[in-house]
Amino acid sequence: MPSTSLDLRDEILRLKKERNAVILAHNYQTGDIQDLADYVGDSLGLAYQAQETDADVIAFCGVHFMAETAKIVNPEKIVVLPDKDAGCSLEESCPAEDLEKFINDNQEKNYYVIAYINCSAGVKALCDVICTSGNAVKIVNKAPSDRPILFVPDANLGAWVMEQTGRKMDLWQGACYVHVEFTRDSINKIKAEYPDALVVAHPECTTAVRLLADEVCSTEKMVTYCQNAPVKNIIVVTESGMLHRLQKEAPDKNLIPGPTDRCACNDCRFMKMNNLQNLHDCLDLLEPRVELPEDIRKRAEAPLLRMLEQSK
Repeated sequence: MPSTSLDLRDEILRLKKERNAVILAHNYQTGDIQDLADYVGDSLGLAYQAQETDADVIAFCGVHFMAETAKIVNPEKIVVLPDKDAGCSLEESCPAEDLEKFINDNQEKNYYVIAYINCSAGVKALCDVICTSGNAVKIVNKAPSDRPILFVPDANLGAWVMEQTGRKMDLWQGACYVHVEFTRDSINKIKAEYPDALVVAHPECTTAVRLLADEVCSTEKMVTYCQNAPVKNIIVVTESGMLHRLQKEAPDKNLIPGPTDRCACNDCRFMKMNNLQNLHDCLDLLEPRVELPEDIRKRAEAPLLRMLEQSK
């Protein structure tokens, strides 16, 4: 078994070639995983890569719903997730059975259901279209005007999208536990240390934090924002893994992790479950695999492909 980081890197690259695998990594993964990946990006970018890859195996370094998304659009491929327990608080906030009951209890409203991609395949199968933080405004603007919108599961993202679009939506009351830990006081405290700094924040943050931000955007759009910012100091209010990519792509900037009331930066415990060792092991054993019942997969595929088409 490999014993050093260098050995692991070499073995992972060997296994990747042997398995004809592609390694996809979310922006919140650790730096060593990002540096090994074939593609690093946000949920939308990874969804495109999952759809377009010619590999036989997709090693998805992210959380469970992301690997499920890859499986939905690549049913013939083997999809592995380094740690089977890498879940998501947003996904957990909206169980499919609860959403189904809510829709059935409100059939007279005939909801147009838009699901943020941070949800299970079961939830995707119940909705009309998927969105990400990067394309949510575009997807909501394309929603039919003659049906009320139900936006699940992130209430903070949904509230921000309503501000941007002027569309009224009913919001499922879910939240990302990482992004709600950023507070107005914690951001103001770091702003006092860097009074000239710009603040860029993810839309999963609370309204109070978004109001302090100079820019609210997806992780992918944070890259160009930081590259083009007219100042050196930028406070980045999202999960700490994003700083690794930003430091590589905007090396001339002083990127300051958004603090919380309890710590100087904010990690997602689920994202950080993946590491080089279990990435190696999943490529070696082709386990744990992400599998879906075919009826759920097919029902979930339609709104996902609708998203991909509408976001082009």
